[in-house]
Amino acid sequence: MTAHSHPFQQLTPDFVMDAVESQGFHCDCRNLTLNSYENRVYQVGIEDSTPLIAKFYRPNRWTEQQIIEEHELSLELAGHELPVVAPWCNPAGQSLFQHNGFHFALYPRQGGHAPEFDNLDNLLILGRMLGRMHRIGAVQSFVERPTLDSQSFGHASVALISEQFIPSEYRESYRILTSQLLERIEQALADAGQVRFIRTHGDCHSGNILWRDNAPHFVDFDDSRMAPAVQDLWMMLSGDRSRKLVQLDALLEGYQEFNHFDPAELRLIEPLRTLRMLHYSAWLASRWDDPAFPIAFPWFNSMHYWGEHILELREQLAALDELALELL
Repeated sequence: MTAHSHPFQQLTPDFVMDAVESQGFHCDCRNLTLNSYENRVYQVGIEDSTPLIAKFYRPNRWTEQQIIEEHELSLELAGHELPVVAPWCNPAGQSLFQHNGFHFALYPRQGGHAPEFDNLDNLLILGRMLGRMHRIGAVQSFVERPTLDSQSFGHASVALISEQFIPSEYRESYRILTSQLLERIEQALADAGQVRFIRTHGDCHSGNILWRDNAPHFVDFDDSRMAPAVQDLWMMLSGDRSRKLVQLDALLEGYQEFNHFDPAELRLIEPLRTLRMLHYSAWLASRWDDPAFPIAFPWFNSMHYWGEHILELREQLAALDELALELL
């Protein structure tokens, strides 16, 4: 690897197959690169068997212990017969492996499509699954994995963009606007009181749920962290306020069949959305040295992008001042 190349450029088909075969499998030379940017994920053909999914973790993002905690949660949920795609374990019970400097894991292939969040029957089912998942997630806390907070998702994100990416034409507007947003977020967190933080999926959008045979299958716990339960719920809500209330009612009807939901957490939906918006831009910025990112996100870091981003943040500032969603 040269001084200017990215570590992921080492992941040639031969490299991937050698890693998989190091765990006793025999590859049939069929490799398919799957849609993943933070890590690298491949479908690898296995002789006389179904393909496996090989996930290679981004170097220096998570420690070995943090990844193991992610796996332990997935395996714990799967052990309670929840529809979670958990990593494969070898006879010694290990799920995380190393090959030439990369951590990797193997998963069974799971088919399916993104769920329809505007379908209330789907939301009822998703609520039931998340209620069960969160009961287990609340049994104990992560020790090594982080907590979703305004410092890492908000302040650190704003600092990165301000110092290295925002064009000078927008710098002052961005500074004032993000200062107001972070102040509102801190106030909302204080107003919510002692909200319970549990082990969550952390990134429960439609791309991380595979729907098949009228049931969801949750994948990719890579962003799993300690967070309020509502972090796994709010991304399933869309549309105007009246529509969101109906969706929330269906989601929580299923959820509360298996778990209590604290209504105070509803005050956190817009603050959490704001943190995600700030963090998403910072995530793209922090990965810009990865050759895959400029190709996949060519619109990022343009004058047009930053202008639109500031407009979206202004709209979000107004959303933070609106009345929070409430139970019907």
